[in-house]
Amino acid sequence: MKYTYAIVPIVAGLDKFTHLLTDWNKYLAPVIADMLPFSVDTFMRVVGVIEIIAGILVLLKPKIGALVVSLWLVGIAFNLLLSGEYFDVAVRDLVMAIGAFSLYLLLPDREEAHREMH
Repeated sequence: MKYTYAIVPIVAGLDKFTHLLTDWNKYLAPVIADMLPFSVDTFMRVVGVIEIIAGILVLLKPKIGALVVSLWLVGIAFNLLLSGEYFDVAVRDLVMAIGAFSLYLLLPDREEAHREMH
């Protein structure tokens, strides 16, 4: 699970720069796009950087990274619901968020893991 929730955000984040997998810009809710002080493409690149960082965080600090990815996926699903489209993708992202949150719950706390080692 750890590697899934690390690799998927990294790949999706990198693809925000290339759009090889899909045109990510179409997934941004118009109400959000209208509030941006810059282009949707620029916003998606910022999103890509955040996703790459979140994936790396899962690798380096899995407990907090899993929580960050879980919350990020809920945010993505909320955006998709606001768009009035892509409800199937929103549901998939909510299910993935539950999986990431489950990983968070399954991983021991740092103090707990430290105690178990001694």
